[in-house]
Amino acid sequence: MRAATALFAALLALLPPTASAAAAVAPPDTGIDGLMQAYDGQVPGAAVLVLLDGRPVFRRGYGLAVVEDATAVTAASNFRLASISKQFTAAAVLLLVEDGRLALDQPAHRWLPELPPAAATITLRQLLSHTSGLLDYEDLMDPADTRQVHDADVLALLARQDRVDFAPGTRYRYSNSGYALLALIVERASGIDYASFLQQRIFAPLGMAHSVAHQDGVDAIAARAYGYSWIDGHWQRTDQSTTSAVLGDGGIYASLDDLARWDAALYDNRLLSAASRRAMFSPATATPEPDVPHYGFGWRLNGRAQWHSGESIGFRNVILRYPDKHLTVIVLSNRNAPEPYPLALKIAQRWLDTLQ
Repeated sequence: MRAATALFAALLALLPPTASAAAAVAPPDTGIDGLMQAYDGQVPGAAVLVLLDGRPVFRRGYGLAVVEDATAVTAASNFRLASISKQFTAAAVLLLVEDGRLALDQPAHRWLPELPPAAATITLRQLLSHTSGLLDYEDLMDPADTRQVHDADVLALLARQDRVDFAPGTRYRYSNSGYALLALIVERASGIDYASFLQQRIFAPLGMAHSVAHQDGVDAIAARAYGYSWIDGHWQRTDQSTTSAVLGDGGIYASLDDLARWDAALYDNRLLSAASRRAMFSPATATPEPDVPHYGFGWRLNGRAQWHSGESIGFRNVILRYPDKHLTVIVLSNRNAPEPYPLALKIAQRWLDTLQ
């Protein structure tokens, strides 16, 4: 397969850039198509990308991005990344560390004085690695309040609770609260809002032309995939919840094509320095989670695999990287189930079995 892949990549390189970007760049793959069969047809779908040696060796959409008007999923469809967004928040913090505006062991209280005394010692490193002990903001929300909360609302909720789940730095507990606070720290340290920082410092420099930290009424999402859930025997649109407007922990929309540019940037210095990338992908803490022996900054680490899932109402996504093999699998889906991580593992194995 490696020889065939090399030949395919060589042929692809002969295409004009616009043609290679617009075309379906891989022939049908019966193995992958079989794995994705449930996503095909007139149902909420999925987009799948396999990158090998920096080239797309499989890139295809299945099913529908918009069920109501039968808009098909393509490689340009933009999905809500949910918690895959956390790696972009981590990158934003690391860029500001490189700028000298932030330090990993700096107390978050330096930038967020609203935090209660119990949280006064929490550091940026602990926020990044889910070892802060912060309460889960979703547990603090009023269930009778149907308004969407934003990152600033997360801080307000936490400010009213002078307690933490455990002493900062002593344990791991996955924390959406921590990444919402990191987005606010990015804003206060940079002097611009989080969405604009991502656009100016990450998306635009990498050519991620249609990626956005979505703010309703502020921006538009090109080629948007809407989220759906299987309820009472049929697919219902469930695109937004009360937490969908929080940006730092899960508010980014992006496509396969833009995520390919993000993946490429993780191999060299075009965005982050070698030191920042090493910090991002080094084990910052052990975790008790299955398939996650360690967590870095915005990435789950399992031996040679680097991955992260993203789950929110109507969306289930995963990015899975094997940097030693220069292999990446991305699966984005606009439905509430199933979790696509097992699919990504099976897809990756088709190449891992042949790579030496």
